Amino acid sequence: MDRKTVWKAALGELQVSLSATSFKSWIRDLELTNLEPAGDKRQIATIMGKTAYHREIVENRYYGQIKMVLDKLTGKRNELVFTVQAPAAIEPEQAGPLFTQAANTGERVGLRQDFTFETWAVSPTNEMAFAAAQAVAKNPGQTYHLLFLYGGVGVGKTHLMQAAGHEVLKNDPDIRLLYCTGEEFMNKFVESLRQRTTGSFKQKFRSLKLWLVDDVQFIGGKETAQEEFFHTFNAIGQNRGQVILTSDRSPAEIPGLEDRLRSRFEGGLMVDIQKPDFELRTAILQIKAQAQEINLPLDAARLMAANIDSTRRLEGFLMTLGALSKARGEPITPEMVAAHLGVKTETNGEKKYVNPKEVVETVANYFNLKPAVLRGDRRNKDLVWARHIAMYLLRIDLGVALTSAGEYLGRKDHTTVMHAVDKIKAKLLTSENLRTDVETVRKKLYG
Repeated sequence: MDRKTVWKAALGELQVSLSATSFKSWIRDLELTNLEPAGDKRQIATIMGKTAYHREIVENRYYGQIKMVLDKLTGKRNELVFTVQAPAAIEPEQAGPLFTQAANTGERVGLRQDFTFETWAVSPTNEMAFAAAQAVAKNPGQTYHLLFLYGGVGVGKTHLMQAAGHEVLKNDPDIRLLYCTGEEFMNKFVESLRQRTTGSFKQKFRSLKLWLVDDVQFIGGKETAQEEFFHTFNAIGQNRGQVILTSDRSPAEIPGLEDRLRSRFEGGLMVDIQKPDFELRTAILQIKAQAQEINLPLDAARLMAANIDSTRRLEGFLMTLGALSKARGEPITPEMVAAHLGVKTETNGEKKYVNPKEVVETVANYFNLKPAVLRGDRRNKDLVWARHIAMYLLRIDLGVALTSAGEYLGRKDHTTVMHAVDKIKAKLLTSENLRTDVETVRKKLYG
């Protein structure tokens, strides 16, 4: 693999293994500038950060993880050397507008170019959030002063927030807009205190007309940061500006959040984004693959979607496979996906692909039940047995992740699936009736 391919694959691996905040704040903007051989089994990897502070944080916190990924991808022992990109000409700090018209592009204000409404896959789990973001983008500061998007990791909060930012920029290129994470806001404020430039800091942030803050839960428990955040939030609101926040939990659940901020957050439009279902995850993969010019067959996408329930992990996994496919000159196949996921797949081509919903529906039909009943709370003996068979087939035949298998049957606790699979495995050894049930369902599924 060449340097760029190695680094693209490494970013994919790191995106999967690190938290969203850590990856966005410290890893995403790094650049692998050189790979220099240092013997048969060693090489020196030069990695460039944006600033000295950026370099210091990465070297101190993430050296081991980056090295481990590079060692795995290159098959060599890597020694990491961190550098800083050459600074632009230094100009005196001014208290003028945050961005000039020429510089006010999506990339300049921290927006990813691929996070737009056009690349958003709408489903029942996110359609309300999508509609709210569109409404805010159409009339920033008027429809809702605050839009608060919350949900678990990898549900698309950042994508939707940044899509709104792109739409606003499209309609008003001169608008003062900024995207940052809660951690970045705190770090920049602390830096302004250290450098005695708080006046300039306040003027820049409080003059924004659209402020996008990702992972705002990070400021919980940080009293000084919350004080400045509160005044910035109020100033933007008084200036009829728009604020969009994301969090991994609702305001009521953010530990250490001051009551006055919690009240402000709960006073806005709060939308909970649920985890994407199997169909949505498959659609997201296809959209991402097309955007990155990766040839991803539908059966491979479905296998990935069945085993990974986080959009962010899916994207990272896709980046890794795309880079490996390019380096090896081999197409992405279900077998390649299965090998990297550590699950089984059919290699003889005899079995067609079956999606998880088909399994649930087929088991329900076989036992003369409705799928909704199979996903419900009733626990009579025959119903529980049918439910366990469905869980067994999801895990053994499709390789569906424990948490995802539970979700398809209306169960949040993955240990329920573990126990069900163990029971069916044990019973198959002694029960002819169970073996008949399982094989009959399989014939209905695969023909």
